[in-house]
Amino acid sequence: QVQVVESGGGSVQPGGSLTLSCVVSGRIFSTAAMAWYRQTPGNERELVAGVTNGGRTNYANFVQGRFTISRDNAKDTAYLQMNNLKIEDTAVYYCNAKPKFSPNEYWGQGTVVTVSP
Repeated sequence: QVQVVESGGGSVQPGGSLTLSCVVSGRIFSTAAMAWYRQTPGNERELVAGVTNGGRTNYANFVQGRFTISRDNAKDTAYLQMNNLKIEDTAVYYCNAKPKFSPNEYWGQGTVVTVSP
């Protein structure tokens, strides 16, 4: 059974930093493309950043140069380092795991990030 569990959310002032973690159980991590999404009330979930199982990364324009996605296959964990946070980064952040050669994808429960003065 696959489980995706995020952690690391919290409250921070503008300009601050947070690191989100996503642990994936179920022996899929090494072949899975990992991604972070975020969602605010009334809006659709949007892609923040992704990393393939080979380590290739992509970012939404609104986080370029501020956020870094990474993965540690030995720990079955993906990370999202968020620097220079802005008020508009406030959202629930979700981790997504999409195993290669599988039609399935898996979501975590979300972790809340609040950026306020």
